[in-house]
Amino acid sequence: MPGRLEGKVALITGGGSGIGRACALTFAEEGAHVCVADLDLKRAEETTRGVIGAGRRSLALEVNTTDEAANDAMVRRCVETLGAVDVLVAAAGVASPRRPGTTNDEPHTVLSIPTDDFRAVIDVNLYGVFHSNRAAARWMEANRRGGSIVNLGSIMSKMPSRGGAYSVSKAGVWMLTKCLAQELAPLGIRVNAIGPGFIETPMTQTLRANEARSRWAMDLTPMGRYGTAQEIASTALFLASDESAFFTGEILHPSGGVFVG
Repeated sequence: MPGRLEGKVALITGGGSGIGRACALTFAEEGAHVCVADLDLKRAEETTRGVIGAGRRSLALEVNTTDEAANDAMVRRCVETLGAVDVLVAAAGVASPRRPGTTNDEPHTVLSIPTDDFRAVIDVNLYGVFHSNRAAARWMEANRRGGSIVNLGSIMSKMPSRGGAYSVSKAGVWMLTKCLAQELAPLGIRVNAIGPGFIETPMTQTLRANEARSRWAMDLTPMGRYGTAQEIASTALFLASDESAFFTGEILHPSGGVFVG
């Protein structure tokens, strides 16, 4: 039985670890060839070996998604090697920087964060998504083919956090997703977002290791546990596949019940 992405080509930023890697491997199991882009080329290559092990073609690229030209080159290389871009998962992201000397290794607040650090979070989490979305969508439009774009937001796309830079950046991702969904729907290009809750990934390692902060996270989560990268990849698979053919401009929250009612 063919997989849900049989014969498709997926491009995944942040594909070297965490949610991005889980998406790459899940998509390969469902029939996709996968271009894995990451700032860390060695990690990207590790992911490609898993994709190839699943019987699919793969390409690893070192990409800084904050660089617009690098995103355009990323799409060109993906098309040259794998033939197309049918799906983009924009999973590259960073957390708010920590404030040195705090008891619980807390993130900087809006008042305390240095401007350059605030800008760095916005550059990766918002501009990186903006650049990768435009590069993929422009190729899809020029080649008159539809596609699916899946952006990684957060529960913090809709709620403030003490790490204000992160919430601001992820709120921007959600609004960008909605704007692009309206703009690209007539072209057959769907744009949706995922807003995960607290997930077991390298990005949350510091949070999970801190008893007080981990307890805070679980107090916000009615299911009382961290999610897995695989659970987010399964959500991305749904949004990437034809099973979600009438979805665009939506955000899905695999968050253990953070948002209810």
